[in-house]
Amino acid sequence: MKIIETDRLILRTWKDEDADALWHINQDSKVTEFLLGSMTMEKVKEFIQVCNESFEAEQFCFFATEVKATSDLIGFIGLNRIKWEAHFTPAIEIAWRLGSQYWNKGYAQEGAKAVLDYGFNKIGLCEIVSFTIPDNARSVRVMEKIGMRRDLQGDFINPQRIGHPVVKPSVLYKKASAS
Repeated sequence: MKIIETDRLILRTWKDEDADALWHINQDSKVTEFLLGSMTMEKVKEFIQVCNESFEAEQFCFFATEVKATSDLIGFIGLNRIKWEAHFTPAIEIAWRLGSQYWNKGYAQEGAKAVLDYGFNKIGLCEIVSFTIPDNARSVRVMEKIGMRRDLQGDFINPQRIGHPVVKPSVLYKKASAS
């Protein structure tokens, strides 16, 4: 089901047939460079199910993102309720993961701006956060381009990264609703 439409993108709920494309995106070492590793097909299917359940319950999730002109699934952009504890939780995060062949085309920024608008104006959220490790300059750049501001006192160790070979503090970005 289409939820958000931009000039070039459609953000929608997930279909079972999206699993193969999402699995391929998550096998790309450029895509997973700053993540906790690639996803198995089982994890991809679980991710899709959890996203659709989240949408049913809360009207937001990490939306399947496709290019309008081609209907190609390029990854996801969306919102997620953080389920672990940190100094800034409870919170809703915005995140994105696109296939590397779709980088540097403005898709992440275009979709993320639309998701922020949806979160603030359709869902009624007051604040949305995002975070990554400082080495992930591409994501930091998107956060800044969509108007998020770094919380200079907000760096934290993401509990999901504990046990990862590279455990670095994450940088926290925030954006508050204009209303």
